Amino acid sequence: MKTKTLTRTALLFALSIVMAYLEHLIPPLPFAPPGVKLGLSNIITMYALFFIGIPQAFLIAVLKAGFVLLTRGTIASLLSLSGGLASVGVMALLSIPGRKDDSKKLTYLFLSISGAIFHNLGQLVIVYFMISHSFLAYIPVLIISGIVMGLITGSLLYLLLPALHHSFGIGRKGDA
Repeated sequence: MKTKTLTRTALLFALSIVMAYLEHLIPPLPFAPPGVKLGLSNIITMYALFFIGIPQAFLIAVLKAGFVLLTRGTIASLLSLSGGLASVGVMALLSIPGRKDDSKKLTYLFLSISGAIFHNLGQLVIVYFMISHSFLAYIPVLIISGIVMGLITGSLLYLLLPALHHSFGIGRKGDA
């Protein structure tokens, strides 16, 4: 991995941890079902996927799960890992190389929603095998919350793009 890519990936991982901590400070959303969170750190993973590279986005998802293991335990780490890998995987598969920049606004939202839904479903797989089969009835709630939270995180990513690009030197002459 080139030094610049490694440095950007490390900084994005650190930023994702900060975003996760900030989200932890937000009280549970009054309208959200139990266990549903905004997923603010996923904004950073999406940014890595779209602008740094697919391997780096997967690496950030795995590192976040490692951090969760150290701070919240095995089950939470497995939930983070399964959700993160499913999310990045589906967004990577759905990404269409060569799209025009002016069409990415809708693409970010679509990919964010898809990633959020699959993040929830990836976590449900772990819950199904480790905790209870009765959680399958929760699938409609997870899909609806994935749509809502995906819209929010995709919109936040779009709003934060100029600041993130500036911070990480994306789009500067001679940089990629």
